[in-house]
Amino acid sequence: MIDETGMKILKILQEKARIPNVEVARMVGMAPSAVLERIRKLEKQGVIDGYEVRLNPEEFKRNMVAFVSVKTRQNKSDIDTGKELSKMQEVQEVHFVSGEDCFLIKVRVFDTKELNRLLKDKILTIKTVASTRTTVVLSTYKETSRIPLGVNKKDINK
Repeated sequence: MIDETGMKILKILQEKARIPNVEVARMVGMAPSAVLERIRKLEKQGVIDGYEVRLNPEEFKRNMVAFVSVKTRQNKSDIDTGKELSKMQEVQEVHFVSGEDCFLIKVRVFDTKELNRLLKDKILTIKTVASTRTTVVLSTYKETSRIPLGVNKKDINK
C-alpha cells in the first residue's frame, strides 16, 4: 500500500523524473535521505518501473503516428506474433486485444511511404498475420505514459 506521501513523490517524479531529491524533499516536507529511501523502496517493489527520456519525434523525422489493427490466422500462436511485432523499431506499443482483431499496435514513421513499407515488408510477412487495418493520426491532442494518481487515501484505494 502506498501512503499519501508516496503518492505525492510518484506524482512529482512522473512530472519531472530528473528532479533532484532535495527538491522532491522540499516539496513533500521530508529530509532528502528519507525521500531517497522511499524512492529506492518504490523501485525495489516494482512500483517505479524505470525512467526514460521523451524525445521530440519531429527532430527525428518520425511525425506520423498510425494505429494498426492486426488480425492473425486461426490456431496460430499469439505470443509469437506479439514478440515479432515488438521487435520492429517503428512499433511503439503492442497490445493483445479482444474482438475481431488480435493486436492493436502504435507505430511512428516518417511518412506514408515508410508506413506502406512497414506494413508490406515487415508486418504482413509474419506468417501468422492474416490482415491489417490502419488508422493514420492527423493530430494529437494528448500523448502520455503517465498513470493517473490520486493524492488522498480515498482515491488510492479505489
